[in-house]
Amino acid sequence: MSQLNNPLHGVTLEQIVTALVDHFGWPGLAKQIDINCFKTDPSVKSSLKFLRKTPWARQKVEELYVATKLYQ
Repeated sequence: MSQLNNPLHGVTLEQIVTALVDHFGWPGLAKQIDINCFKTDPSVKSSLKFLRKTPWARQKVEELYVATKLYQ
């Protein structure tokens, strides 16, 4: 199966979170996706730990990344 049209192909979760934080900032990201790892003492490391264990939250982050077209 080809991954040519998949905007997440070859992009790590860390790259996604970093791009979203650069674009929205932590407060803006917390408004977009209401999860504590973005609101309370946020860091990329703590967010990655949570998102790797929480599939629904990771999906929301990936969907926001694709929706904002930060991969272009």
